Amino acid sequence: MNTIKSVSILIPAAFVLMACSKADPVPVSECKKVVNHVKKVLGEQAPSSRKMLKQCKAASDEARGCVLAADKPMKILKCDF
Repeated sequence: MNTIKSVSILIPAAFVLMACSKADPVPVSECKKVVNHVKKVLGEQAPSSRKMLKQCKAASDEARGCVLAADKPMKILKCDF
């Protein structure tokens, strides 16, 4: 009986965490904003603006949203950018 209670609590909690971790999609028209954000987060380690702009335009709205929501370099690496 305790196992059923545990599972019934964990499953909804997992859905809430997954929903909260998903970033809002960002349109291609916001690529300059995304590139500036990456430069701010990565600092001197950031690729050239030209290269990042090209990547941004080729990425999906979800990937751009992921990058814009990232506040640390390792989080940016987890995005499909």
